[in-house]
Amino acid sequence: MQHFSTSPMEMAASVWRNRSLIFQMTKREVLGRYRGSIMGLAWSFFNPVLMLAVYTFVFSVVFKTRWDTGNANSKAAFAIILFVGLIVHGLFAECINRAPSLVLSNPNYVKKVVFPLEILPCVAMGSAVFHGGISLAVMLMAQLASYGSVPWTVVLIPFVILPLLFATLGTAWFLSSLGVYLRDIGQAIGIVTSILLFLSPIFYPASAVPVTFQPLLYMNPLTFIIEQARDVIIVGKLPSWSGLATYGLCSLLIAWAGFAWFQKTRKGFADVV
Repeated sequence: MQHFSTSPMEMAASVWRNRSLIFQMTKREVLGRYRGSIMGLAWSFFNPVLMLAVYTFVFSVVFKTRWDTGNANSKAAFAIILFVGLIVHGLFAECINRAPSLVLSNPNYVKKVVFPLEILPCVAMGSAVFHGGISLAVMLMAQLASYGSVPWTVVLIPFVILPLLFATLGTAWFLSSLGVYLRDIGQAIGIVTSILLFLSPIFYPASAVPVTFQPLLYMNPLTFIIEQARDVIIVGKLPSWSGLATYGLCSLLIAWAGFAWFQKTRKGFADVV
């Protein structure tokens, strides 16, 4: 029986060794999502624009949600603040929602002993990062149109998002394996990510949450990243480097744990799929 290494070095080595395959599969997946549609890749641009308009109308016009921005153009300011949270949540949710079915939807890869199954969550991550990047570009254009400038600290956004990517990838490895043996996990994860949408400071500031419940809000892994992303993109404030370092260390541990679980359990995939 083939032995699959679970070491942290193998985790990094596998991603590097298969980087070309990951890129090609990610490219194929992104293009395949819009294949056959008239607008093609343009949908990746218009989808975030349309969703931003809908969310902004519902929460700032219908529900009259307000954010203390000190800006006269409160609707535009609210839209941009809202969008940052949606981008972070969307990046996380797209990977996590797809994770339980990644192995199940690729039985032909499972049967091939030489295929590196561990890259499937990396491909899903690459697709999510692409769409998140498009959404970020849309938001920056909206910010430039509204304020006339964009803070220089926006160049630090990769350092803010990277720890979240490690944590998400580790969770995706865990769920993609668990989804093979426990089919109901896919339905449960969809509910969890929907709950996280409203339990994250996306549609409201963290300060609006009663003090009693704020510790619970900060237990949400998205809360810290959303607030740091708003600091560097909107406020022009440097991120909390110590906080990101701690978050990053925990994320690397989660990534390794998820990878190790995937490697330990993959031996039985062919018997179940």
